[in-house]
Amino acid sequence: MERRLVAVDMDGTFLDGQGKIPERFWDFYPRLAQAGIVLVPASGRQLATLRDLFGPLGAELDFIAENGTVVYAGGKVVSTTPMREHSAHALIDAAATAPTRMELVVCTPTMAYVNRPDILDEVAKYYHRVRSVTDLHEAVDDTVIKIALYSEADAETHALPLLKAAAPEEQPTLSGKHWVDVMSPEATKGRALSQLSEALGIPIERTIAFGDYLNDLEMLRTAGTAYAMSNAHPLIKEVADHIAPPNTEAGVLTVLEELLG
Repeated sequence: MERRLVAVDMDGTFLDGQGKIPERFWDFYPRLAQAGIVLVPASGRQLATLRDLFGPLGAELDFIAENGTVVYAGGKVVSTTPMREHSAHALIDAAATAPTRMELVVCTPTMAYVNRPDILDEVAKYYHRVRSVTDLHEAVDDTVIKIALYSEADAETHALPLLKAAAPEEQPTLSGKHWVDVMSPEATKGRALSQLSEALGIPIERTIAFGDYLNDLEMLRTAGTAYAMSNAHPLIKEVADHIAPPNTEAGVLTVLEELLG
């Protein structure tokens, strides 16, 4: 049986409207495994968060975490893509002087750092290993893989231009209406998908990707077959081969059930 790799974005794609895994997934997963399908969650979320989200199954799965800056396969991290230290410092300074409220999360492969304890609850939804520090500059070293920014105002209008100006060597990517992830330009979910398919010995032609937002763009372009959710950003729908039902109707599972017959 030929194995296939199925990479699924989480928020707005695989997870339901409440940010939870659809209930029928748990009974369906054994069918995927028996059919030789390797399911890979591919998310902007932290690796620890993704593993926790899948409970006991999290110990078995491979992951693309932190928007492609962390690739986890066979029970270990096989690739990380750090950003430049001076860029991280520049982004911290830019957010501190922004005209609208912007909060930063400084991310390493094993920990996320914030400098305001009052946002810990919100950040903890996406980063289960999070620590509050007085000065974010102190959290910056050569292992920083990503800086996530929450913008109270629309991120595309207010945060994106600011971040591009502050760190022109890095790549800012919209991951939601209020969130921007800034990473090395070498780090994308698409590159991570290529790395993972090679590590697992699965040709890229036998990969399928599901996504809904702009941080999924390169992954859908890279995959052998690309599905955009019906609730996806227009640009995602443009590059997709097929449109899946919305995440609120467990669209990913519906497509996979149809593929298995």
